[in-house]
Amino acid sequence: MARYSGHDYPKLAKTGFFVGLALFVVGTGSELVGNATMGSLPQWEHTLFFAMAIIGLLVGFFSPFVFGIALPLTE
Repeated sequence: MARYSGHDYPKLAKTGFFVGLALFVVGTGSELVGNATMGSLPQWEHTLFFAMAIIGLLVGFFSPFVFGIALPLTE
């Protein structure tokens, strides 16, 4: 199957999962550390960290399904 395609789907699935995990960890970790050390953060930082956590969850959840299941089946 891999000889017909130039894409390495297992690597893309793993990379997407770990990018999503990194976004989630950085978003939630920054929110917790920022509130613990500085007390109150500006609203734009809350929005940024919340968006990072949500996007990280979505990327980490859907990357294995898209690159590990759906795209290899469509070849």
